[in-house]
Amino acid sequence: MSHENVQQRRLNATPRGVGVMCQFMAATAENATITDTEGKTYTDFAAGIAVLNTGHRHPKVIAAAHRQLDLFTHTAFQVVPYENYISLAERLNDLVPIDGEVKTTFFTTGAEAVENAVKIARAATGRPGVITFTGAFHGRTLLTMALTGKVAPYKTGFGPFPGSVFHARYPNALHGVSVDDALQSLDDIFHCDIAPQQVAAIIYEPVQGEGGFNVAPAEFVNALRSLCDQHGILLIADEIQSGFARTGKMFASEYYPQARPDLMTMAKSLGGGFPISAVAGRAELMDAPAPGGLGGTYAGNPVAIATAHAVLDVIAEEQLAARANTLGATLCEAISGCHNPAVAQIRGRGSMIAVEFNDPQTGAPAPEVAKDIQQRALDQQLILLTCGIHGNVIRFLYPLTIPDAQFASALNILTGILKSPR
Repeated sequence: MSHENVQQRRLNATPRGVGVMCQFMAATAENATITDTEGKTYTDFAAGIAVLNTGHRHPKVIAAAHRQLDLFTHTAFQVVPYENYISLAERLNDLVPIDGEVKTTFFTTGAEAVENAVKIARAATGRPGVITFTGAFHGRTLLTMALTGKVAPYKTGFGPFPGSVFHARYPNALHGVSVDDALQSLDDIFHCDIAPQQVAAIIYEPVQGEGGFNVAPAEFVNALRSLCDQHGILLIADEIQSGFARTGKMFASEYYPQARPDLMTMAKSLGGGFPISAVAGRAELMDAPAPGGLGGTYAGNPVAIATAHAVLDVIAEEQLAARANTLGATLCEAISGCHNPAVAQIRGRGSMIAVEFNDPQTGAPAPEVAKDIQQRALDQQLILLTCGIHGNVIRFLYPLTIPDAQFASALNILTGILKSPR
């Protein structure tokens, strides 16, 4: 059946609110390649929105899923537990950059992880307030929409949102927001909106995802840690997009050794394509909710738990953190060499790299340039994603396992487009 027929069926059967970028349908995928139903191949620099750091269908991930499928697919851990859930928690407890004794619990989606991190913080502190930042993305549920700092398309028409959520400014030198400005906005919240003694947690992304791959300055993160310590507030690091070797370290929080978080949320690449998320934190905080206060029917699905074990194995065995740094440096050098006048900034860590585009004449955000580059790349069978509060940023989320030759070919496509702006 043609793409056009299937697209019409999609429009007839599914709501318009589920926005779809590509007009073709996936048939098969392998590592960094997607093949559509008509046999056309695409290089995937989106990776299911940062889900596939280990690539499509990594053999070890698939083998782990097969083994678990032959055993059982579901019991609900809260009813009949299983050992691989416990051993995965033990592995993450050893890996996450959190001080002291650590405990971990599992859920299904990133939004679930964020919601439960907030629940844990509120239970541990007895406080209601949560502070997050402009440009943040934390999910699509009612609470996580409230936490998200970008209106369109995530919040449009869906209010009112839960209270006791406040947005400070995230530092962004390109947009004229200094670290001092960001910290002053927190002080303003404490004086105008909610007393610090009523704030349970500050949640931040070490590298913003949907906000445009903005990297938190160390000075800012260290100040957040000090502020939290001063007022008894918990610091939550949302590592849902930045985790599992994407930034050149297992977790982006490792770049801030003096500002370790109290709680961390994880998801996306943890499962290698299978839905799983996690919250890790200091043991005394994780134990704050009463028995039954945490969980979910599918939380910590045994097949996804099995694939997550395989993902951790692959990251270590194939040294994907180091590879992220190598690939990211190559990408940045290639883009810099294009001397495209619309490129306002190249930024990121490891292979969590983005390019922001502004109008060369006015300096205003240029989402039309980013969209044009995205479409021209797609026409040449390279899948790219945009992001940023103005939609003028292209982010690169290729699998870290991408073959060198395929990566080089993709960069040739990208640089060819950047060298011939329209």
